[in-house]
Amino acid sequence: MAEISWIKLKTTMFDDEKIRLIQAVPEADAILVIWIRLLVLAGKTNDEGLIYIQRNMPYTEEMLSTLFGKPVNTVRLALTTLGNFNMIDLNGDGSIAITNWEKHQNIEGMEKVREQNRLRKQKQREKKKLLGDVTGQSRDSHATDIDIDIDKDKDIKDSRKSRERVYGEDSPYLNLAHYLYKKINEDAASEGDMTKKPNFQTWADEIRKMVELDKRSIDKVKRMIDWCQKDSFWSSNILSAGKLRAQYDTMAKKANSKPQSFSKRMNTRVEQMPAHIGKQLQNVSISPEKKAEVDRKLAEYLRQQGEQND
Repeated sequence: MAEISWIKLKTTMFDDEKIRLIQAVPEADAILVIWIRLLVLAGKTNDEGLIYIQRNMPYTEEMLSTLFGKPVNTVRLALTTLGNFNMIDLNGDGSIAITNWEKHQNIEGMEKVREQNRLRKQKQREKKKLLGDVTGQSRDSHATDIDIDIDKDKDIKDSRKSRERVYGEDSPYLNLAHYLYKKINEDAASEGDMTKKPNFQTWADEIRKMVELDKRSIDKVKRMIDWCQKDSFWSSNILSAGKLRAQYDTMAKKANSKPQSFSKRMNTRVEQMPAHIGKQLQNVSISPEKKAEVDRKLAEYLRQQGEQND
Protein backbone atom coordinates (compact mmCIF):
# COMPACT_ATOMS: atom_id res chain seq x y z
CA MET A 1 0.00 0.00 0.00
CA ALA A 2 1.20 3.51 -0.78
CA GLU A 3 1.77 5.56 2.35
CA ILE A 4 -0.01 8.83 3.06
CA SER A 5 1.64 12.01 4.31
CA TRP A 6 -0.81 12.86 7.10
CA ILE A 7 -3.17 11.39 9.69
CA LYS A 8 -6.08 12.96 11.57
CA LEU A 9 -5.88 13.68 15.31
CA LYS A 10 -8.80 15.10 17.29
CA THR A 11 -8.18 18.27 19.31
CA THR A 12 -10.20 16.64 22.10
CA MET A 13 -8.10 13.47 22.23
CA PHE A 14 -6.75 14.33 25.71
CA ASP A 15 -10.32 14.59 27.02
CA ASP A 16 -10.89 10.93 26.14
CA GLU A 17 -11.44 8.74 29.20
CA LYS A 18 -8.84 6.17 28.16
CA ILE A 19 -6.17 8.83 27.62
CA ARG A 20 -6.92 10.36 31.02
CA LEU A 21 -6.58 6.97 32.71
CA ILE A 22 -3.28 6.33 30.94
CA GLN A 23 -2.00 9.70 32.18
CA ALA A 24 -2.38 8.41 35.74
CA VAL A 25 0.15 5.55 35.32
CA PRO A 26 3.97 5.61 35.23
CA GLU A 27 5.63 6.30 31.87
CA ALA A 28 2.40 8.02 30.78
CA ASP A 29 4.16 10.53 28.53
CA ALA A 30 6.19 7.82 26.81
CA ILE A 31 3.07 5.68 26.29
CA LEU A 32 1.19 8.58 24.66
CA VAL A 33 4.15 9.40 22.41
CA ILE A 34 4.30 5.75 21.32
CA TRP A 35 0.52 5.82 20.71
CA ILE A 36 0.90 8.76 18.32
CA ARG A 37 3.92 7.13 16.67
CA LEU A 38 1.82 3.98 16.08
CA LEU A 39 -0.89 6.11 14.45
CA VAL A 40 1.75 7.59 12.15
CA LEU A 41 3.03 4.12 11.23
CA ALA A 42 -0.54 3.01 10.45
CA GLY A 43 -0.84 6.02 8.13
CA LYS A 44 2.39 5.08 6.38
CA THR A 45 1.19 1.51 5.91
CA ASN A 46 -2.21 2.84 4.75
CA ASP A 47 -3.92 -0.54 5.10
CA GLU A 48 -7.01 0.00 7.26
CA GLY A 49 -5.12 0.49 10.52
CA LEU A 50 -2.69 -2.42 10.18
CA ILE A 51 0.97 -1.80 11.03
CA TYR A 52 3.73 -3.85 9.39
CA ILE A 53 6.96 -3.46 7.40
CA GLN A 54 5.49 -5.49 4.57
CA ARG A 55 2.94 -8.28 4.27
CA ASN A 56 3.81 -11.19 6.60
CA MET A 57 6.60 -9.11 8.22
CA PRO A 58 5.32 -7.34 11.36
CA TYR A 59 7.37 -4.99 13.52
CA THR A 60 8.99 -6.57 16.58
CA GLU A 61 9.25 -4.78 19.92
CA GLU A 62 12.98 -4.35 19.28
CA MET A 63 12.31 -2.73 15.89
CA LEU A 64 9.78 -0.33 17.41
CA SER A 65 12.28 0.48 20.18
CA THR A 66 14.82 1.50 17.54
CA LEU A 67 12.32 3.50 15.49
CA PHE A 68 10.83 5.33 18.48
CA GLY A 69 14.08 5.84 20.38
CA LYS A 70 12.58 4.23 23.51
CA PRO A 71 13.77 1.30 25.66
CA VAL A 72 12.30 -2.08 24.74
CA ASN A 73 10.65 -2.35 28.18
CA THR A 74 8.91 0.99 27.64
CA VAL A 75 7.66 -0.13 24.23
CA ARG A 76 6.43 -3.39 25.75
CA LEU A 77 4.63 -1.52 28.54
CA ALA A 78 3.02 0.83 26.01
CA LEU A 79 1.77 -2.04 23.82
CA THR A 80 0.41 -3.84 26.87
CA THR A 81 -1.38 -0.74 28.15
CA LEU A 82 -2.83 0.24 24.76
CA GLY A 83 -3.93 -3.35 24.19
CA ASN A 84 -5.64 -3.50 27.58
CA PHE A 85 -7.60 -0.35 26.75
CA ASN A 86 -8.58 -1.82 23.36
CA MET A 87 -6.84 1.01 21.50
CA ILE A 88 -4.74 -1.48 19.52
CA ASP A 89 -5.24 -5.10 18.60
CA LEU A 90 -2.19 -7.38 18.95
CA ASN A 91 -2.84 -10.09 16.37
CA GLY A 92 -1.63 -13.65 16.67
CA ASP A 93 0.82 -13.25 13.77
CA GLY A 94 2.61 -10.40 15.59
CA SER A 95 1.09 -7.58 13.58
CA ILE A 96 -0.49 -4.55 15.27
CA ALA A 97 -3.80 -2.98 14.27
CA ILE A 98 -5.27 0.35 15.37
CA THR A 99 -8.81 -0.29 16.65
CA ASN A 100 -11.59 1.58 14.80
CA TRP A 101 -9.08 3.11 12.35
CA GLU A 102 -11.70 3.84 9.68
CA LYS A 103 -14.00 5.45 12.24
CA HIS A 104 -11.43 8.09 13.20
CA GLN A 105 -9.51 8.65 9.96
CA ASN A 106 -10.51 10.26 6.67
CA ILE A 107 -10.71 7.05 4.64
CA GLU A 108 -12.05 8.85 1.57
CA GLY A 109 -8.96 11.06 1.55
CA MET A 110 -6.68 8.05 1.97
CA GLU A 111 -8.32 6.27 -0.95
CA LYS A 112 -7.75 9.40 -3.03
CA VAL A 113 -4.05 9.31 -2.14
CA ARG A 114 -3.84 5.67 -3.21
CA GLU A 115 -5.46 6.46 -6.54
CA GLN A 116 -3.13 9.42 -7.10
CA ASN A 117 -0.11 7.22 -6.39
CA ARG A 118 -1.39 4.57 -8.79
CA LEU A 119 -1.84 7.12 -11.58
CA ARG A 120 1.59 8.62 -10.93
CA LYS A 121 3.28 5.21 -11.17
CA GLN A 122 1.36 4.46 -14.35
CA LYS A 123 2.63 7.69 -15.92
CA GLN A 124 6.17 6.85 -14.84
CA ARG A 125 5.97 3.46 -16.54
CA GLU A 126 4.63 5.01 -19.73
CA LYS A 127 7.44 7.60 -19.68
CA LYS A 128 10.09 4.89 -19.23
CA LYS A 129 8.69 2.89 -22.13
CA LEU A 130 8.65 5.99 -24.34
CA LEU A 131 12.26 6.85 -23.44
CA GLY A 132 13.28 3.26 -24.10
CA ASP A 133 11.78 3.35 -27.61
CA VAL A 134 13.49 6.68 -28.38
CA THR A 135 16.97 5.61 -27.22
CA GLY A 136 16.73 2.18 -28.83
CA GLN A 137 16.96 0.17 -25.65
CA SER A 138 16.15 -3.52 -25.91
CA ARG A 139 12.67 -4.78 -25.23
CA ASP A 140 14.07 -6.96 -22.44
CA SER A 141 14.84 -3.91 -20.33
CA HIS A 142 11.10 -3.22 -20.12
CA ALA A 143 10.05 -6.78 -19.33
CA THR A 144 8.73 -5.81 -15.91
CA ASP A 145 6.63 -2.96 -17.33
CA ILE A 146 5.30 -5.23 -20.07
CA ASP A 147 4.38 -7.90 -17.51
CA ILE A 148 2.55 -5.31 -15.44
CA ASP A 149 0.65 -4.06 -18.48
CA ILE A 150 -0.28 -7.64 -19.41
CA ASP A 151 -1.55 -8.26 -15.88
CA LYS A 152 -3.60 -5.06 -16.05
CA ASP A 153 -5.07 -6.16 -19.38
CA LYS A 154 -6.08 -9.45 -17.76
CA ASP A 155 -7.68 -7.58 -14.83
CA ILE A 156 -9.57 -5.34 -17.27
CA LYS A 157 -10.81 -8.33 -19.26
CA ASP A 158 -11.84 -10.15 -16.09
CA SER A 159 -13.60 -6.97 -14.90
CA ARG A 160 -15.49 -6.73 -18.19
CA LYS A 161 -16.52 -10.37 -17.93
CA SER A 162 -17.62 -9.76 -14.34
CA ARG A 163 -19.81 -6.85 -15.40
CA GLU A 164 -21.48 -9.12 -17.95
CA ARG A 165 -22.49 -11.59 -15.24
CA VAL A 166 -25.96 -11.35 -13.78
CA TYR A 167 -26.66 -13.30 -10.60
CA GLY A 168 -30.21 -14.52 -10.13
CA GLU A 169 -32.13 -14.74 -6.87
CA ASP A 170 -31.17 -18.41 -6.50
CA SER A 171 -27.44 -17.66 -6.80
CA PRO A 172 -25.50 -18.61 -3.64
CA TYR A 173 -23.15 -15.71 -4.35
CA LEU A 174 -25.99 -13.18 -4.40
CA ASN A 175 -27.48 -14.73 -1.27
CA LEU A 176 -24.15 -14.33 0.54
CA ALA A 177 -23.90 -10.72 -0.65
CA HIS A 178 -27.29 -9.98 0.95
CA TYR A 179 -26.24 -11.94 4.05
CA LEU A 180 -23.06 -9.85 4.43
CA TYR A 181 -25.06 -6.61 4.14
CA LYS A 182 -27.51 -7.89 6.76
CA LYS A 183 -24.72 -8.79 9.22
CA ILE A 184 -23.00 -5.41 8.72
CA ASN A 185 -26.21 -3.62 9.62
CA GLU A 186 -27.51 -5.84 12.45
CA ASP A 187 -26.77 -3.30 15.18
CA ALA A 188 -27.46 -0.26 13.01
CA ALA A 189 -30.93 -1.47 11.98
CA SER A 190 -32.43 -0.88 15.43
CA GLU A 191 -30.93 2.62 15.51
CA GLY A 192 -32.06 3.57 12.01
CA ASP A 193 -28.45 4.14 10.93
CA MET A 194 -28.03 1.50 8.23
CA THR A 195 -25.33 1.88 5.57
CA LYS A 196 -26.33 2.68 2.00
CA LYS A 197 -27.39 -0.35 -0.03
CA PRO A 198 -24.53 -1.46 -2.31
CA ASN A 199 -24.57 -2.90 -5.82
CA PHE A 200 -25.35 -6.47 -4.79
CA GLN A 201 -24.32 -7.76 -8.22
CA THR A 202 -20.82 -6.36 -7.65
CA TRP A 203 -20.69 -7.88 -4.17
CA ALA A 204 -21.90 -11.21 -5.52
CA ASP A 205 -19.10 -11.17 -8.09
CA GLU A 206 -16.48 -10.55 -5.38
CA ILE A 207 -17.85 -13.54 -3.46
CA ARG A 208 -17.73 -15.62 -6.65
CA LYS A 209 -14.04 -14.76 -6.98
CA MET A 210 -13.46 -15.87 -3.38
CA VAL A 211 -15.01 -19.24 -4.19
CA GLU A 212 -13.84 -19.86 -7.76
CA LEU A 213 -10.48 -18.06 -7.85
CA ASP A 214 -9.38 -18.13 -4.19
CA LYS A 215 -10.69 -21.69 -3.70
CA ARG A 216 -12.79 -21.06 -0.61
CA SER A 217 -16.05 -22.87 -0.01
CA ILE A 218 -19.38 -21.11 0.42
CA ASP A 219 -19.54 -22.35 4.02
CA LYS A 220 -16.08 -20.97 4.83
CA VAL A 221 -16.96 -17.56 3.40
CA LYS A 222 -20.19 -17.50 5.41
CA ARG A 223 -18.34 -18.44 8.61
CA MET A 224 -15.80 -15.68 7.97
CA ILE A 225 -18.66 -13.16 7.55
CA ASP A 226 -20.08 -14.26 10.90
CA TRP A 227 -16.67 -14.08 12.60
CA CYS A 228 -15.54 -10.70 11.27
CA GLN A 229 -18.83 -9.00 12.15
CA LYS A 230 -18.48 -10.17 15.75
CA ASP A 231 -14.88 -9.02 16.05
CA SER A 232 -14.48 -5.55 17.61
CA PHE A 233 -11.82 -4.46 15.11
CA TRP A 234 -12.87 -6.10 11.85
CA SER A 235 -16.59 -5.32 12.21
CA SER A 236 -15.78 -1.63 11.67
CA ASN A 237 -13.43 -2.35 8.76
CA ILE A 238 -15.16 -5.05 6.68
CA LEU A 239 -17.98 -3.03 5.16
CA SER A 240 -18.02 -4.51 1.65
CA ALA A 241 -17.44 -7.79 -0.17
CA GLY A 242 -14.28 -6.35 -1.70
CA LYS A 243 -12.81 -5.66 1.73
CA LEU A 244 -13.87 -9.13 2.88
CA ARG A 245 -11.91 -10.71 0.03
CA ALA A 246 -8.86 -8.43 0.41
CA GLN A 247 -8.48 -9.09 4.15
CA TYR A 248 -9.62 -12.74 4.22
CA ASP A 249 -6.14 -14.25 4.77
CA THR A 250 -5.26 -11.75 7.52
CA MET A 251 -8.54 -12.39 9.34
CA ALA A 252 -8.26 -16.17 8.93
CA LYS A 253 -5.00 -16.19 10.93
CA LYS A 254 -6.68 -14.49 13.85
CA ALA A 255 -9.93 -16.45 13.53
CA ASN A 256 -8.03 -19.73 13.69
CA SER A 257 -6.03 -18.73 16.77
CA LYS A 258 -7.30 -19.74 20.20
CA PRO A 259 -9.64 -17.10 21.65
CA GLN A 260 -8.65 -15.48 24.90
CA SER A 261 -10.88 -13.57 27.25
CA PHE A 262 -10.17 -9.91 27.95
CA SER A 263 -9.51 -10.55 31.63
CA LYS A 264 -7.17 -13.46 30.91
CA ARG A 265 -5.31 -11.43 28.28
CA MET A 266 -4.91 -8.56 30.73
CA ASN A 267 -3.62 -10.85 33.48
CA THR A 268 -1.16 -12.47 31.07
CA ARG A 269 0.19 -9.11 29.94
CA VAL A 270 0.49 -7.85 33.51
CA GLU A 271 2.47 -10.99 34.43
CA GLN A 272 4.80 -10.31 31.50
CA MET A 273 5.56 -6.75 32.63
CA PRO A 274 9.23 -6.13 33.44
CA ALA A 275 10.02 -6.33 37.14
CA HIS A 276 11.16 -2.74 37.39
CA ILE A 277 7.88 -1.54 35.88
CA GLY A 278 5.97 -3.49 38.52
CA LYS A 279 8.02 -1.79 41.23
CA GLN A 280 7.29 1.59 39.69
CA LEU A 281 3.58 0.84 39.77
CA GLN A 282 3.82 -0.03 43.46
CA ASN A 283 5.82 3.08 44.33
CA VAL A 284 3.62 5.61 42.52
CA SER A 285 2.58 8.44 44.81
CA ILE A 286 -1.09 9.34 44.31
CA SER A 287 -3.67 10.91 46.58
CA PRO A 288 -6.44 8.66 47.99
CA GLU A 289 -9.08 10.72 46.17
CA LYS A 290 -7.29 10.45 42.83
CA LYS A 291 -6.64 6.74 43.32
CA ALA A 292 -10.30 6.12 44.11
CA GLU A 293 -11.35 8.01 40.98
CA VAL A 294 -8.93 6.07 38.76
CA ASP A 295 -9.98 2.73 40.31
CA ARG A 296 -13.63 3.56 39.78
CA LYS A 297 -13.17 4.52 36.12
CA LEU A 298 -10.97 1.52 35.39
CA ALA A 299 -13.46 -0.84 37.04
CA GLU A 300 -16.31 0.66 35.00
CA TYR A 301 -14.27 0.36 31.81
CA LEU A 302 -13.41 -3.30 32.50
CA ARG A 303 -17.04 -4.04 33.32
CA GLN A 304 -18.15 -2.61 29.97
CA GLN A 305 -15.49 -4.61 28.17
CA GLY A 306 -16.63 -7.77 29.90
CA GLU A 307 -20.23 -7.15 28.83
CA GLN A 308 -19.14 -6.61 25.21
CA ASN A 309 -17.09 -9.80 25.18
CA ASP A 310 -19.99 -11.77 26.65
